[in-house]
Formats: sequence, C-alpha cells, structure tokens
Amino acid sequence: MKKLESSLTNMVLVLTGVAVIMGGILAYVNHLTEGPIAQQKEKALADGIKTVMVCDDLVVTKTDTLRRNDAKGKEFTYIIYQIQDAQQQDFGAAVESTTGGFGGNLKVLVGFDTDGKILGYTLLEHAETPGLGAKADKWFQKGEKGDIIGKSPAEPLTVSKDGGQVDAITASTITSRAFLLAVNNAYNAYKVKPVDAQTGATKEGKEK
Repeated sequence: MKKLESSLTNMVLVLTGVAVIMGGILAYVNHLTEGPIAQQKEKALADGIKTVMVCDDLVVTKTDTLRRNDAKGKEFTYIIYQIQDAQQQDFGAAVESTTGGFGGNLKVLVGFDTDGKILGYTLLEHAETPGLGAKADKWFQKGEKGDIIGKSPAEPLTVSKDGGQVDAITASTITSRAFLLAVNNAYNAYKVKPVDAQTGATKEGKEK
C-alpha cells in the first residue's frame, strides 16, 4: 500500500475529514441529549411556578409572550403564565422578567395573586457576584431583610436608598435595583394585555 505523501493538500484533507467526523459525532450526541435537557428545563419551570405561586395543585391555562423595550431601548421578553387552582378559579399568574444586573442579565420568575400582590419569586438566571448580588435569591424572601412578599408593585418597589420601602442587599445596591425593576416590570406585564401573544396550555398538579 502506497504511503500517503506528507503535503499541505493531504494535511488539509485529513484535517477536514476529522472535522467532518467530529462534527457528525457532536451533532448525534446533541440529538440524543436535547430531549432529556428539554424535559429537565420543563420540569424546572413547572417546579418554579409551583414555588412562586405557593401552590402544588394548579393549572397553567394560558401562556402569553410580551416584548417591550426598556429605558435604554433594549428589548426584553416577558412570559406570563396564567394560573387557575384545582377548582378552576383564577389564581393569578407567574411572570418571567429579565433586566440587566451588575454582572449581566438577571432573570426572575414572580408569582402574583389576582390582586397583583407578590406570592413568591425565584431567580432563574443571574451573573451577579457570589456572596453579594447572588444573595438576591434569599434576601427578598418572606421574613428576610428585604421582604417583598405580600407587597404590590402597583406603586413601584424601590430600595430605601432611593426613598423606597425595600432594604437593599448589603454592598449590592445595583443588583437590588435591577431585581426590583425586574419585579416591577413583571407586574406591569401581568397587568397589560400582550400585543403579540403566543398562547398554549399546560397542566400541573392533579391535571398531569
């Protein structure tokens, strides 16, 4: 068998072949894992909705998407999950809201009752400083220093440093402002009718 000559052309052909094979392998692996990853994300979202609505037996009757520009002109997407309880009574909504934090985007999921009062919240995504801004996942929970549970953002929530009623995270005022802005925006998204809505229905609790 003739030995393959060592030349630039042959090396390019070999490298191209390896790249094609590796690309095929990666595509196949991605295909195998995309299903389980999607299921994992769906479960995490379902658990998050139950957490922020403080209810295990609920039904997501409608999902709306609302796109809005912030004060700087950057577009953010809000996803509103309309909720009913086991008796098919309106229970409020869980809203995904994103703003720019200290280290990057800060995304929260906030639960509101039918009167617009905050039932609960959870951080879905953040790039805040560990030990400082990252404390937002606990700082504003019920019984904590910045407790916002039970409050209504009908009057926008702001930190005490800005004349508001919410204690900011120690040494993390920027993150605190961003977090409260995300909550205020979530409330506003919940209260307005989405212009370009994408509607679907999923069920939790007994309705599975």
